[in-house]
Amino acid sequence: MPNFTIQPPTPQHAILSYPAPYVLLVTLNRPKELNCINSQGHTDLHNIWEWMDEEPSLRVGILTGTGRAFCAGADLKEWNNRASNNGRATTPSSGFGGLARRKGKKPVIAAVNGLCFGGGSEMIINSDMVIASSRAVFGLPEVKRGVVAQAGALPRLVRTVGKQRAMEMALTGRNVLPVEAEKWGLVNEVVDIEKDFSLEKGNEILVSRAVVVAGSIAGNSPDAVLVTREGIKLGWEGIGADEATVMLSDNWVKRLYEGENIKEGLKAFVEKRAPVWKDSKL
Repeated sequence: MPNFTIQPPTPQHAILSYPAPYVLLVTLNRPKELNCINSQGHTDLHNIWEWMDEEPSLRVGILTGTGRAFCAGADLKEWNNRASNNGRATTPSSGFGGLARRKGKKPVIAAVNGLCFGGGSEMIINSDMVIASSRAVFGLPEVKRGVVAQAGALPRLVRTVGKQRAMEMALTGRNVLPVEAEKWGLVNEVVDIEKDFSLEKGNEILVSRAVVVAGSIAGNSPDAVLVTREGIKLGWEGIGADEATVMLSDNWVKRLYEGENIKEGLKAFVEKRAPVWKDSKL
């Protein structure tokens, strides 16, 4: 385990591991419940992503699941119990799984190993990148249960896949296979998993690929990654290009130029060597 400045949380239904330098792997671990997330799980995941943002030694997060599901959505048994008592399931300000409405500083990659329904899809729609197993299945089946995908997916989905495809996915509640999701732009990459591979082997192959992608991000200037992500996020939230550019410059770029990493990156280029980055202080 790395030497952390801030001690990690201890989630009840997720496993934290560190498969590469600067990379946090979060594995949802309720396989019998298809990794459905209950109230405690939402709080745990919110705390994990907040910790990752503040821990200097971490630069990228990966979220995946144990077994045959990435996340099949909300814990409907808990939801039903609450509804029977006229209550509602609660989530933190960052939304379902701490991701669906997360702003955050550092990127999160969803490594979708299997079933990704409801809240699971809400999380990946707001993730920074999505690497999917060929065994993955996506869907927003809320309309089939008399509920609504209310955690932020609907307005974000339309920005990714367009109005007609978003309507198709959300109004029919049908399953979307990974090749189709990749074609739509919902998935960055599909990792082919042989049919005779076990669940464990398939998940291992998928996570290994996600770790490679995370490593390619973690190997860049941590300051530049944070500021670049912020610039893209401003556009994602619907701010005009000129306004977003001014906001990025006023709030982030000045701080980037005052840091050590930009100087190191330029000096390393001139000296024809690999840069040695410092943990971000932004």
